[in-house]
Amino acid sequence: MAKRKFYFVPFFPIYLKNKNVNHFSGSKILAISAKTCIFAHYILILKEIMKTFKTTAIILLLLLLAGVATWLFINLQQQKQANEEMQELAELDKQEMENEYERFTLQYSEMMTQINNDSIVAQLTQEQLRTQQLLEELKQVKANDAREITRLKKELATVREVLRSYIRQVDSLNQVNETLRNENTQIRSELAQTTREKAGLQNEKATLSEKVAIAAQLDATAISMTPLNKRNKAAKHMKDAKQIQVSFTIAKNVTAAGGQRTVYVRIQTPSGTVLGGGGTFLYENRNLEYSMRKAIEYAGEELPVVTYWNVNEFLDDGEYHVSIFADGNMIGSRKFSFK
Repeated sequence: MAKRKFYFVPFFPIYLKNKNVNHFSGSKILAISAKTCIFAHYILILKEIMKTFKTTAIILLLLLLAGVATWLFINLQQQKQANEEMQELAELDKQEMENEYERFTLQYSEMMTQINNDSIVAQLTQEQLRTQQLLEELKQVKANDAREITRLKKELATVREVLRSYIRQVDSLNQVNETLRNENTQIRSELAQTTREKAGLQNEKATLSEKVAIAAQLDATAISMTPLNKRNKAAKHMKDAKQIQVSFTIAKNVTAAGGQRTVYVRIQTPSGTVLGGGGTFLYENRNLEYSMRKAIEYAGEELPVVTYWNVNEFLDDGEYHVSIFADGNMIGSRKFSFK
């Protein structure tokens, strides 16, 4: 078998299988081999370049995707944190609105105990009911319901303005009362002048006495109702209550006469029944059932009072109405919701 021969040319060797290789002249073989080698060499270079380019492009693409994914993650985390902060602010804003509505409702109750004008009392009662209705609507609204929160915030501003107008009216009535007191002093000094003037002064005195009696009424403020469990801690639900604590403060009133008083507390359940067991008392020519009573020694200064009612029946959650009476008058009331 003939020995295989290799001819070396620049860049690559050329392998010749033809046994009759001597049939070609040396110069022709070298020319063909040189062209073939140069072409093959550039083909390989192009392949290497394309391979390197593809690898680099893939790496760059992966780096770009990783960068985009990182940016998206960071951006989502920041947005989530911002949303949580906005939700927290919305909850605080809603709670502040609820507190304002409750303060306004209490102010209406306080004003109604300070005046004896049936027309204004009826108007105050109507506005108080409207304020309580708006408060209940606010409690049912979610903090992130921007449309409803905005509406109720506008309603709150309206309630605030209406309340201010009534405060001005009540202040005006109080000024009238002060004027009448001054007139009473003047009339007293002129009682001896004529019988007709005396009769007129007696009528004025009767009117003033009635106004002074209203001013001398006790006023219960800061009313609170707390269900207590068997560990004497505040219970979340009324069904867990073993005892109910009602506390309030008798406001300072230098006009009111000092001495021993009996204070009656009346608790109405969501169904309208009264938590009884205490007895009855006279109010507006009729006997009312009370839940608790307590004897106090009042000296015209601010006096805190705490009363307790032992639970002896099943109590449902819902709205409870606490009313406080003394000297034949209702001196304070407030509603409490338990869920």
